[in-house]
Amino acid sequence: MLVLSQTTAAAEPGRTDTQMKNDWPWLDRYAADNTRLLASGPRSQIVFMGDSITEGWIAASASFFKPGWVNRGIGGQTSPQMVLRMASDVVSLQPKLVHILAGTNDVAGNTGPMTSAMTLDNIRAMVAIARAARIAVLLGSIPPATSFYWSPAARPAEQIAESNAMIQHYAKEQKIAFVDYYVALADPTGGMDPRYSNDGVHPNAAGYAAMERAVAPIAERLLRRAK
Repeated sequence: MLVLSQTTAAAEPGRTDTQMKNDWPWLDRYAADNTRLLASGPRSQIVFMGDSITEGWIAASASFFKPGWVNRGIGGQTSPQMVLRMASDVVSLQPKLVHILAGTNDVAGNTGPMTSAMTLDNIRAMVAIARAARIAVLLGSIPPATSFYWSPAARPAEQIAESNAMIQHYAKEQKIAFVDYYVALADPTGGMDPRYSNDGVHPNAAGYAAMERAVAPIAERLLRRAK
């Protein structure tokens, strides 16, 4: 029998043992809404693929997600889970652009220990899937954090910095658009600026506003180019 670890249970509210066994990437989470969107007719403009930082964005700033801007974040998810969701939650919607924000939970070890190289490999896989479907890509850096409340032993700052350097280098090398949320949200210690977060990991309304200031011009430019 698969039993949820305390780390996974704390990071992924709503998870159950049965679901973890039968639907590890949580493909069913957005299945009904994907069907609804496909039946509604107009093509999606941009899909935001990510974890709780992406999922929480729509609750904190619903107006940012204008028609055609689709949120597909799932709290607690790691990049390997997102790779498995790319076909159903991104490609099936045929957007012009996908925004990929992954890595926080890789560093936390939610689905097992992961290195920065492993995270980058999964980002490469998601980019390859998007490009094969002629979907433009926008990569986001991992937001800053010096601790995780659901994984007290973790000391994430160094690995986050390493992962971000690798993601940014890859984006530059492959001519992929990149948005630096780390710079937008960090304080001088490498943690999340307390003005922008209530728990040191997830942005609050001011944090999401800072993210929007960073990403909106880039996303709009990419969408115009896609037309």
